[in-house]
Amino acid sequence: MALRPNPTLRQRRLGSELRRMREQAGLGGSELARRLGIGPAQMTQMEQARIGVSPERLRMVASACGCSNEPLIDALARMTSERGKGWWEEYRGVLTVDFLEVAELEAHAERITFCTTAYIPGLLQTPAYASAVFARLFPPLPPREIETRTEFRIRRQELIRSGGTPLHTFIHEAALRMQFGGPSVLLDQLRALLDDSERPGISVRIVPFAVDTFPGAGENLTFANGPVAELDTVEVDVSQGALFLESPTDLANHRAIFSRLDATALAEKESRDFIRSIMKEVESSNA
Repeated sequence: MALRPNPTLRQRRLGSELRRMREQAGLGGSELARRLGIGPAQMTQMEQARIGVSPERLRMVASACGCSNEPLIDALARMTSERGKGWWEEYRGVLTVDFLEVAELEAHAERITFCTTAYIPGLLQTPAYASAVFARLFPPLPPREIETRTEFRIRRQELIRSGGTPLHTFIHEAALRMQFGGPSVLLDQLRALLDDSERPGISVRIVPFAVDTFPGAGENLTFANGPVAELDTVEVDVSQGALFLESPTDLANHRAIFSRLDATALAEKESRDFIRSIMKEVESSNA
């Protein structure tokens, strides 16, 4: 069986869940391989997502590890049966892998929650605003690269526009005031944000400067809910790209962060009023 040269985010997650299942059972790789009747190298390749795993083999691993979490086992079994490529694969070799993996994460999420401090969440950006965000990077990107990144970001939005995946956003006031592309681009973006906030399945809530503390204030966070809590994922924007967190501790910590945000942010109607007030300020200062 040929080894996968570049396992996808989804494939790597399946492998890490197999490893976590084994470690929770207190088993070494060689011992679990012996129980399954396979070689240690094959066990390692499964956990590294270098080879595929059948639903039957997945259930054999769960049984050998004494795992009785049926919802998790069923969810993992469905992952082993996934076939076909997502639309983002069209951009492989054109954009960096981080872009593709973020789209892959979103496509499989049951619900997506954002916390942003510097800009409007990507899934709610207008084309002009998205282009301006990419244009501000240093060293500057070539115009064609900006165009491709913007096109990719707009295609990601189709998932939300279709209403298939609920989207909850917590946006800091700072992000509402950052003038990527200038005041006219910002005003169009804020109008679009207001329109989106009225769409079914989209929740927009603002955290104003007046709030005393803001958990996660130094990061842009995405919390993607899986079919079961164990398969939730956190994505953190870092200067090097996207960082994906999946350990039980990381998930628990970020659930607490979003819980505090829920208690801190303005309600949806108040948030819309707040956005309108900022629009008036921008219009007044640029009249």
